[in-house]
Parts: sequence; C-alpha cells; structure tokens
Amino acid sequence: MTVSAISVHRWTREEYERLAEDGFFGPEGRVELIEGIVYDMSPQKSLHAAGVRLVERALSRIFGDGWDVRGQMPLALGDDSEPEPDVAVVAGSPRDYRDAHPTTAALIVEVADASVAYDRKRKAPLYARAGIPEFWLLVLSEEKLEVYRDPSPLGYRSRRVLGRGDTVSPLARPDVALTVDDLLP
Repeated sequence: MTVSAISVHRWTREEYERLAEDGFFGPEGRVELIEGIVYDMSPQKSLHAAGVRLVERALSRIFGDGWDVRGQMPLALGDDSEPEPDVAVVAGSPRDYRDAHPTTAALIVEVADASVAYDRKRKAPLYARAGIPEFWLLVLSEEKLEVYRDPSPLGYRSRRVLGRGDTVSPLARPDVALTVDDLLP
C-alpha cells in the first residue's frame, strides 16, 4: 500500500496578520509565526514575567536615545516569520514603527522557563538566518545566560555560557557591562 505525502500549509506574514486582525486567534490568543508555522505560546508564569521585566529594565538603562527596547512585540523577519521575542533592542524610537514592525534588531533576548528547547531549536536559528548580530537566552532554571553571536545561515557560530557574577557587554554597547545577576529574578 502506498501512502501519499501530506503537505503542510505554510502561512505568510500577510496571511497571519489578516487572521489576527479577523480575530481568528481570539482576544487572548498567544501565538507567533515562525517560518510559516503558527505556534501557540505557553502562558507566562510569574518567574518568566519577572525575568522579562528585569531584562527590559537593565537594557533600557544602557540603551538610551536612538534605541527602542521592546518587550514581547513583533518583529517582521522575512515573509514567513513574525516572532514576538521577550525583549528586542531596535534602532530608533517607538514612533518609527507606527506603520510597520521592525525588520531587524541589534539584540534579542528570550527568557526561558518552559521554552528552552523551543528557543534554542526554533528561535535561535531563525534569528541567525535573519542576521540578528546577537541573541541572548536567559535560562531561568539554570541561572545561566547563553550569549550567541556571529550569525550565519546555519546558525550562530559563537556561543558563550555565563553564570551569576559574570558580565556581558552587548555588541551595540561594548562600553557598558551588565552582570548576569542584573537579569535574573
């Protein structure tokens, strides 16, 4: 017996945004589009929310005028991806993105509680292929910060793991250092 191949419908950003505008995902729907696939996002626990807020505060302190530190807002990465990273640092101000989402970022930070595997396997490669120069993964359960740099079509070529007491300087602000403790709840 022959089994025919089943095709998967890949969504475009345009289709995805139209579905969202039409209320398809519901008012409380937490979803994101990654390479044509719509993924349900898990509800946020308080530990995750605290981590996101601490990262936003720390990055807002060191990135001033000329930068927008965006919490859980869409990025338009190509025709088939619209992730909502926990924190993204983009050039400009909020008014620059009134009519369209940013298409790149200087730094993206994902705060991982239940999503470590998803962030490593789905989001990190997407960000690398999109040319995002720096991606940080704050792994709450391990109290570690994974720093990914040097993007390529195959993923990030550099990965450093930092723990409490270690410091890191964003590529876009090499003159300023943060400690991992600044980011952890």
